[in-house]
Amino acid sequence: MSEAFEIIKTGINFFCNHLVFFNMLFAIVIVFFQRRDPKSVWAWLLLLYFIPVLGFVFYLLLGQDMHKRKMFRIKEVEDHISKDIRQQEYRLRSRDAGELDENIRGYEDLVMYNLEAGEAVLTKDNDVDIFIDGNEKFRALMEDLRNAEHFIHIQYYIIKNDVLFNQIKDILIEKAAQGVEVRVLFDAMGCRSVRHSYWKWMNEKGVQTAEFFPAILRRLQLRINYRNHRKIVVVDNKVAYVGGFNVGKEYIDLDEKFGHWRDTHLRIRGSAVLGLQVRFILDWNYAAGENLFLCPELFRGIEAGTRDFCDMQIISSGPDKTTQQIHDNYLRLIHKAQKSIYIQTPYFIPDEAILNALMIAVKSGIEVNIMIPCMPDHPFVYWATYSYIGDMVMAGANCYTYNNGFLHSKGMIVDGKVLCYGTANMDIRSFALNFEVNAVIYDEKKAQEMVDIFQKDLEVCRQITRDYYVARRLKIRIKEQICRLLSPLL
Repeated sequence: MSEAFEIIKTGINFFCNHLVFFNMLFAIVIVFFQRRDPKSVWAWLLLLYFIPVLGFVFYLLLGQDMHKRKMFRIKEVEDHISKDIRQQEYRLRSRDAGELDENIRGYEDLVMYNLEAGEAVLTKDNDVDIFIDGNEKFRALMEDLRNAEHFIHIQYYIIKNDVLFNQIKDILIEKAAQGVEVRVLFDAMGCRSVRHSYWKWMNEKGVQTAEFFPAILRRLQLRINYRNHRKIVVVDNKVAYVGGFNVGKEYIDLDEKFGHWRDTHLRIRGSAVLGLQVRFILDWNYAAGENLFLCPELFRGIEAGTRDFCDMQIISSGPDKTTQQIHDNYLRLIHKAQKSIYIQTPYFIPDEAILNALMIAVKSGIEVNIMIPCMPDHPFVYWATYSYIGDMVMAGANCYTYNNGFLHSKGMIVDGKVLCYGTANMDIRSFALNFEVNAVIYDEKKAQEMVDIFQKDLEVCRQITRDYYVARRLKIRIKEQICRLLSPLL
């Protein structure tokens, strides 16, 4: 026993005596061997310098870069998708007036970028229902699940084993018993509260499950970065869902801490469903080690919408990509704005490009409106958010806190013509570190519907005026500055 103690003591002494060397080693790794934003580099170097041991631990938790890790291989989907891309590129380059839809006039460059960067086909036959209440969203979802005949694909970042998922679980087991293929893809970090034995039991009941990016040791989840934050449901290729709601009782207003949960989710019918189906299958193939692209029946059954005929592209981003497609869409939309910008986000930690673009928009006379929650669910992120909101307030933007519960809605509306909503927050983590998916909708009616929802939300908001922000207490100022300094790491 004493020998083991001496070995441990010797190891600790060695580490402490060589602390400067280890710090220098990690600094070299950060600076020379990983492609990072300069602000992020300086933040890590400062953390390693001032808190050597804890800084090293934080680096293991948050700092590892995955751009060069070949964990995700984006496969070529069916030939007809590639053909659609080539045809749409030709039309956009030639600006054929007879081929282009009025809804995308002025946004041809954005449509082209999404085609080039993410093979996001523009579809024109989509019906879209907007849900802002969790009870309504899950009632509609469960009805669609009950009507499934061929397959159900479900993907969420957070699934909690509580009253809400119990209802969904019963439907899934029943449909699996009827011969419907049921697949549930969940993130290992977001669903860490659910026991592994529970998913095994679901498998025994006929529900296929797969875990995204699991920990090496299940009880020791160190992989905080590179989480799959997407929320996708596809049923028979007839209907799909994407948006901000996860699965848990708080999302149907049953959590006293948050009260009313204000979020945004889209229910889609039409050809855009295929974009969400492909996105799900790519993630499933990685997590489950399968190749569902060998199952052609999973790409059949698309039905055109009959009501809205919205133009739409499904875009995604993640650390497996060399471009930050959702970030670039937000940035391009801000630059193209001529009248108004509406933003809802629970976390507002923009990079320099988006922050500067928004400030330029304000100074150019464009109405910029930003809504954030009135309460934190993650204190460090909230105070960093408040710091950046302060910049926008002082620049002249209209900034508000949502005071009727917790605001988790994620998206942007520009000029009452285009909206971009989905799973991505307005922060660095969503832009670069997590796997996200958004829908870009080019349709004035739907954009105006979302603006009307924003205006309705303002009835329960408090505006953050310049006087109010300047008068904040010293304690809050200190919190903001500390958290803003750490924002490249958040």
